[in-house]
Amino acid sequence: MFVAKEGHAVPQVTFHTRQGDQWVDVTTQDLFANKTVIVFSLPGAFTPTCSSSHLPRYNELASVFAEHGVDDILCVSVNDTFVMNAWKADQEADNITFIPDGNGEFSKGMGMLVEKEELGFGPRSWRYSMLVKNGVIEKMFIENQEPGDPFKVSDADTMLKYIAPSVQLQESISVFTKPGCPFCAKAKQNLIDKGLQFEEVILGKDATTVSLRAVTGRSTVPQVFIGGKHIGGSEELEAYLG
Repeated sequence: MFVAKEGHAVPQVTFHTRQGDQWVDVTTQDLFANKTVIVFSLPGAFTPTCSSSHLPRYNELASVFAEHGVDDILCVSVNDTFVMNAWKADQEADNITFIPDGNGEFSKGMGMLVEKEELGFGPRSWRYSMLVKNGVIEKMFIENQEPGDPFKVSDADTMLKYIAPSVQLQESISVFTKPGCPFCAKAKQNLIDKGLQFEEVILGKDATTVSLRAVTGRSTVPQVFIGGKHIGGSEELEAYLG
């Protein structure tokens, strides 16, 4: 049974990180002192739920959290620094600070270190999130102890609802583009001018023309989706935004 450590200080740990070609030790003090910090901890880099949902949504909402007083968002996993750095680059998650808890010291100190022998993982962190102010845990969201890899309460939206219960989120926007496309540039600039954040899906890198046709029924770019609704190309986007 996992116990929330609200009101307690986070474990005092030194993390061994690789920054460029240098080893840099980062302490708990460096990460939490005089800051408001969100931590989300997960079983492993590159694993399905972590890569498809947990990490991307925190990265997407980072600016919203910042508007509500959050200084940093930490992703903690029992992986070494090389794996965490590679995962950050793969996910393009520049809004998140990746913390390699390679020896599991932080996870153990949190009472969240679990055995994943059945998957060949060894000791890993249970999935949870927490809000930490000046090194003291204010709130924790811990996934229920049940089979598999539950992901119901440690997500970014649950944390945001706690921090800013009345906030109105922008609908998610995705734009299919290809390099050198002037209409794509026009659509992206239109979104930027409106102050709207969006995810760019680049043909040839993130998706193929076949994927585009399967999703939209079209093979031209840009193709814009807002809140799950297909808006269309740059002219249709302009009309939609008014």
